[in-house]
Amino acid sequence: MEHVTFLVIVVIITALVFDFTNGFHDTANAMATSIATGALSPRWAVAISGALNLVGAFLSVEVAKTISGGIVDDHLVSPAMVFAGLVGAIVWNLLTWLVGLPSSSSHALFGGLIGAVWFSAGSSGVHFDTVAEKILIPAVAAPFVAGFVATTATYLVYRITGRSRGTTVREGFRLGQIASASLVSLAHGTNDAQKTMGVITLTLISAGALDKGSDPPVWVIAAAGLAIALGTFIGGWRIIRTMGTGITEIESPQGFAAESGSTAVILASSHLGFALSTTQVCSGAILGSGLGRRLSEVRWGVAGRMAVAWLLTVPAAATAGALTASVATHGNIGVLVAAIVAVAVIAGIYAASRRDPVGASNVTEAPRQPSERLSAAA
Repeated sequence: MEHVTFLVIVVIITALVFDFTNGFHDTANAMATSIATGALSPRWAVAISGALNLVGAFLSVEVAKTISGGIVDDHLVSPAMVFAGLVGAIVWNLLTWLVGLPSSSSHALFGGLIGAVWFSAGSSGVHFDTVAEKILIPAVAAPFVAGFVATTATYLVYRITGRSRGTTVREGFRLGQIASASLVSLAHGTNDAQKTMGVITLTLISAGALDKGSDPPVWVIAAAGLAIALGTFIGGWRIIRTMGTGITEIESPQGFAAESGSTAVILASSHLGFALSTTQVCSGAILGSGLGRRLSEVRWGVAGRMAVAWLLTVPAAATAGALTASVATHGNIGVLVAAIVAVAVIAGIYAASRRDPVGASNVTEAPRQPSERLSAAA
């Protein structure tokens, strides 16, 4: 470990901060529908999700290997570039959390890294063929696949059960939804925690502390799992509100169908090493559950704003990563200056969020419109 310098330590800490933001940003993926239908109380939901995210982190390292040796050239990447990419991802995560939009933490990370490496090492530092194969194509396909599965499952569920509102049916779907939401949490830990593992492993490889092609060490797996679990337990209430009540009105059969479809897609992608966005998968599944019940159930305005955020995520995070890299690649002083600026921006975002707080007590209320949020912030 003689290669572990001050900069490497800073990068590892920043990666774990990103992992924490990933956790609370994506809690909604697993638990928004369960909270919205009352299958789980908000506090129990985030506790269960956090624990299963930690377990899921130990189940696979295929996605981590895609990141540590796939999307960028580890011969050209420096720890300062990785730091810059992480800062770009963290800032975008917090901005979208502030306005309650379920954007992709995964794509924010990829965009930040691509922007930082491209700015610092040129286009040769980015493996665009791998980016297209492992990230862009799954990003486009996964929401539609999850949406189709959820639409079909929701339609079949309502056809089979009819209009039954019996206690046995309601209780059965409630229990089924708890089980399916738990599986989403497990799958989320398996997929998303690996991204931070991959970043830390990439940093250690670029610093010479690990051989090229190495799997993440056990301590990296444990640290990434704990960080994402803690972030999940904190609860990203703003995004939970949007996904639970903002996209469509959710009943237990729909929640069960959406979560089951999401789990299948996420676990399949993790097995294949596709670093897809669990947010896009789960959002697509929730939209599909609305379509499967009745077309008018979907709030297309909210869905449209989400789609815009998805399109902006990679270029916005890449721009932030490149700007950070323009400072951070000038030695330890540059990294320190970039870190101070990043902390100031994060503090400002947090202060703005306190003007319109969302927590476990009001998470099931209808989300405010953007104009209302801006008025509250002013």
